Amino acid sequence: MMLSYYLELALRSCRSARGLTALMVVTIAIGVAACMTSLTVFHVLSGDPIPHRSGKLFNVQLDAEQMRDYRPGEEPALQLTRFDAEALLRAARGSRQVMMTGGMVAVDPAATAGGNARPFITGSRYASADFFAMFDVPFQYGSGWSAADDQAEARVAVISADLNEQLFGGADSRGRTVRLGDKDLRVIGVLKPWRPAPHFFDLTLGAYSKPAEVYVPFATAMGLRLGASGNVNCWGDANVNDVRALNALCSWLQYWVELDGPEQERAYRDYLVNYSDQQRAAGRFERPSNARLRNVMDWLFFSKVVPSDIRLQLWLALGFLLVCLTNAVGLLLAKALRRSGEIGVRRALGASRRAIFSQFLVEAGGLGLAGGLLGLLLTLAGLWAVRQGPSAYAPLAQLDLTMLATTLLLALTASLMAGLLPAWRACQVTPALQLKSN
Repeated sequence: MMLSYYLELALRSCRSARGLTALMVVTIAIGVAACMTSLTVFHVLSGDPIPHRSGKLFNVQLDAEQMRDYRPGEEPALQLTRFDAEALLRAARGSRQVMMTGGMVAVDPAATAGGNARPFITGSRYASADFFAMFDVPFQYGSGWSAADDQAEARVAVISADLNEQLFGGADSRGRTVRLGDKDLRVIGVLKPWRPAPHFFDLTLGAYSKPAEVYVPFATAMGLRLGASGNVNCWGDANVNDVRALNALCSWLQYWVELDGPEQERAYRDYLVNYSDQQRAAGRFERPSNARLRNVMDWLFFSKVVPSDIRLQLWLALGFLLVCLTNAVGLLLAKALRRSGEIGVRRALGASRRAIFSQFLVEAGGLGLAGGLLGLLLTLAGLWAVRQGPSAYAPLAQLDLTMLATTLLLALTASLMAGLLPAWRACQVTPALQLKSN
C-alpha cells in the first residue's frame, strides 16, 4: 500500500520537473549502456566455451626441445611433435584423447553439384576419432569416423552446416562426395551450426576464429598431403622441407585428453613425466622433464585469449558509469532541495524520516528502471556497432538473457546507490524551519 503511494508521489514529482527527470534518465541510461556494451563483449570473450566439461578436458605440453637456450622452469612448447602425439594416442591413458591440427583446403563445388562454380579455399581440421565426442560437437546428420577409419586412412569427411548448405542445399548429404583439391572424399556426417568461443582447442589459428568447414581423419589428411596451417616450431637438424614427417623435430600438433576426476588427472601427470624420462633416456629429449597439463579455463587464462584492449575498455566504461552516477547524485540532490517545502509539510503532518527516505529511494529506483530500459536500447545499438567492426570476435557480440537481466539490475542498483545521499538529505529537512520560511 505504501509502495503504491510512494510511486504516485514519484510520478507527480517527475511530472512537475520533466526536464530534470529526463536528464537523470538519460544520464543513467548512457552510463549503463557504455558499461554493459563493454561488459557484454568481455563476457562473451572470457566465457567458458564448454562449461559442462571444461574441468575434464586438458591440454598437454611436453618439452622435447634441445638444451640450447634452455632456462629452468620456462614453459615448454605449446604443441607436440607428431612422434609424441601419436605415442600418447596409442597409449590411450585418458578416457578420450585427440591429436589434431588445422589446415586450408580447396573445395571444388563443380565436382559436387556440377555447373561452373569456381573452387574456393576454406578451413579444415585433421583430427583423430575422439574429436567430436570430446568437444560435444553437434551433428545434424550422421556422425564422425571411428579409430579404425583413422588407422585405415579412410577417405571420409564431416562437413559443417554452412558448407553443406553451399554444396548440397542443406539436404542430408551422407554418401555424397566432396572434392578437396583433386581428392574425392565421402561425406559421413554434417554438423549443426557450431562456433565455440573462444576457439579453445586450437588457439594458433585465432582465439575467436570460425571453426573449420571440413573435418578429415588425421591419418587420411597426412596420407593425401592435404594442406596444413598453424604455428610450427622446429629445432636442431629438422628437415624444414618436411616438418610434418613422423620423426621431424618440430612441434605443430594440438593434443587434448579427457580425464574423469582428480585421481585420473594425477595418474596422467605421472604418466607424462615417466614418458618424458623414457624419451630422455632414449636420447630424444634433452631437457629435464617439464610436462604441463591444463584444463580448458586454465589454458585460456594462461594463453591470455581476452584482448588487452577489451579489458581496458571495460575499466574505462566502469569509470564512465561512475561519472554518470556522480552526475545523477547531483541532480537528485538538486531536486530534493527544491522540494524542501513539500518535505517540511509532510513531516509536520506526521510523516517519519523513514517514510521520507523510502519515498525518495522509491523515486530513485523508478528513475533507474526507466534509465535501464533506455540503457538496454542503447546497449543493443552499441553491440550492433561492435558487430560492424573488422575484428574476429565482432560477430559474437550478442546480448543473451543473462546480460539482459544484468543490464536492468545494474541500472536499478546504480540508481538506488545514487539515491541514497539525496534520500538521506531529504529526511534531514527540519519541518519547523520550512513552515516558518513559507
